[in-house]
Amino acid sequence: MNNLSDVQDGASVSPSPVIAIIGPTAVGKTGLSIYLAERLNGEIVSADSRLFYRGMDIGTAKPTPQERARVPHHLIDIAEPNETIGLAQFLQLAHSAIADIHARGRLPFVVGGTGQYVRALLEGWSPPAVPPDPALRAQLEEEARREGPQVLYARLAALDPQAAAKIDPRNVRRVIRALEVCLRTGRPFSAQRTSASLPYRVLQVGLTMDRKALYARADERVEAMMRAGLMEEVRRLLEAGYTWDLPAMSGLGYIQFRPYFEGRATLEEVVAQIKRDTRRLIRHQYAWFRLSDPRIHWFDVGHTGSKEILAFVEAWLKETATRKHP
Repeated sequence: MNNLSDVQDGASVSPSPVIAIIGPTAVGKTGLSIYLAERLNGEIVSADSRLFYRGMDIGTAKPTPQERARVPHHLIDIAEPNETIGLAQFLQLAHSAIADIHARGRLPFVVGGTGQYVRALLEGWSPPAVPPDPALRAQLEEEARREGPQVLYARLAALDPQAAAKIDPRNVRRVIRALEVCLRTGRPFSAQRTSASLPYRVLQVGLTMDRKALYARADERVEAMMRAGLMEEVRRLLEAGYTWDLPAMSGLGYIQFRPYFEGRATLEEVVAQIKRDTRRLIRHQYAWFRLSDPRIHWFDVGHTGSKEILAFVEAWLKETATRKHP
């Protein structure tokens, strides 16, 4: 494929392209992104916060070493499970990776299902530059343990209803971060997030399928994870000293094992809970990536093949590369 650097057209410059492959978990984003990247001189930038952590491979459905050998991947295995990659750091790393890929004349594919991270990257968010306050966080975490997460969420809703409306009340870490910014600055968290124009032109490709079929596919993936050794992966992490209160360990596919390792649940109950929580995640992801969003070009992968999506992306690349830009 031709070099995908900026295209000169008289006095105008066509911004460099970025293809985003988004959609719910288990819908097939990894397979399609590799298929497209192999054919379009591309590299993949992960926008899935669960893939940051080394040693957490099975429960996150991380691309296999074989898949990563086929196409270069970025922002995978960049932290230990006891480290945290926040939104601001992710955006810095992702924009840097995209710029590097463009500089080498290749096409970046942003791939992932972490709605906040994808939206922030594609919409040019600049999150508040407020450094973490460990003492305040510890105080809020203790309050959540003592009185329940709903108390913190109600407090955030009173201080910043706009931010609270966009945060899942069960996501205690995000609630605490928003409260931290409000309390440290005396201003609403939502009022401090700004947006800027992106230096790229973005095509958002959304993957979807019949919800019942997607749930069945997700259930089968959980079973496959168990056969691949998910329980042993969790055990290794615990033996390495990683605790349940870490953000990485509190994620889907890991925290559900806590009652099993504490003797309060059977393995069958753990698997059932992972399946239920996966379905809940899928519903949450559809709330971030709405089928009615005109910016997203949706493809039902139950009826549309990879070749058709490839043809659509190729046509978009050709059309936008020759379009005049001011």
